[in-house]
Amino acid sequence: MIVTFTDFGSDGPYMGQMRAVLRTGAPDQDVIDLMVDAPAFNPRAASYLLAAVLEPLREALVCVAVVDPGVGGARRPVILRCGERWFVGPDNGLLEIVARHFGGQPEWWEITWRPARLSASFHGRDLFAPVAARLAREGAEGIAELAAPLSQAPLGYSDWPDDLAEVIYIDGYGNCMLGIRWGQMAADATVMTGAVTLATGTTFSDVSPGEAFCYENAMGLAEIAVNQGNAARQLGLKIGSQVDVRELSGK
Repeated sequence: MIVTFTDFGSDGPYMGQMRAVLRTGAPDQDVIDLMVDAPAFNPRAASYLLAAVLEPLREALVCVAVVDPGVGGARRPVILRCGERWFVGPDNGLLEIVARHFGGQPEWWEITWRPARLSASFHGRDLFAPVAARLAREGAEGIAELAAPLSQAPLGYSDWPDDLAEVIYIDGYGNCMLGIRWGQMAADATVMTGAVTLATGTTFSDVSPGEAFCYENAMGLAEIAVNQGNAARQLGLKIGSQVDVRELSGK
């Protein structure tokens, strides 16, 4: 299976063109769009989100991950292998958290292959998709023709915490996902945004309509929501808004 994770959105030609390249290069593989609205231009927030949305998918897969505001610049194109899961994308921190959270010994390569035609601004279609399709067909067998191994993981992101006490995604209901794995929070942890201390619940019906609370969402992240309301609007939250989480376990 090939999965995509991008900030392209559903409008315009971008997802369609990239998917067409993936299907042409690996016609026997399913191509699934996990996200098309990752935090735009924000590899840091998207990195925590990418790890969360992929966590339930245990089978072998190839992920094309593109949140790439530096496309065409100095950042390197890379391949990451975590067990049976392959990732293709930019070296801008987007793959940092999956490399940490998915266990084992991550393996990194710099993509050295280049197509005959390489747009300066659309590496998702012209570079990452063809590489991902070949990995989906051949696995590690053809990687020497695509990339050179890196002796160490990409540098520059070691100061990113394992869990991020910020809003990393807001869905269409106004629910605000945090970059914190629920299992890393102490049982008696409190979550505050501004002067508001949030109730803790298991699901929406645990609180009254219009009440804000924090719960473990379906991807294992802490999420701020309002029962039958819009948490982002009601609490004034946006991507990057910091929250105060007291007593994260292990901290």
